[in-house]
Amino acid sequence: MKTSAGILLFKKENNGFHYFLVHPGGPFWKNKDMGAWSIPKGEILPGEDPLSRALIEFEEETGKAMTGDFIELTPIKQKGGKTVYAWAIEGDIETSDLCSNTLSLEWPPKSGKIIEIPEVDRWEWFVSEEAQSRINTAQAALIINLEEILKI
Repeated sequence: MKTSAGILLFKKENNGFHYFLVHPGGPFWKNKDMGAWSIPKGEILPGEDPLSRALIEFEEETGKAMTGDFIELTPIKQKGGKTVYAWAIEGDIETSDLCSNTLSLEWPPKSGKIIEIPEVDRWEWFVSEEAQSRINTAQAALIINLEEILKI
């Protein structure tokens, strides 16, 4: 079964918590919004340290390195069966100067045509309630878990 690792970046602002989420790039996700957003994350390679993978993925999908004191969250299982390991960290990044790596994708499927797409096409901060409605349904549990840990 596939496993991924990611970072849930959060900040406290105006007496509330805000969460940094990414929107996947490419034609499949172009017009999808609610439930399409995610924490920056990627697949863990065999024998790889999950936190190291999470930090690599964050940098690949934002162009920014993340360091500091990480809070380990309870892993979640997405609808497709993938387990996601995540760590939260408090911090702030400006979204206007972020950039994502690109990947090659066959589109349309089974067409033989390869296109180059950004892995992430948008980055935004959301208040807790909105983040929980925009994020992949299973990943909302990561926000809830962090808020329980922080006793919000």
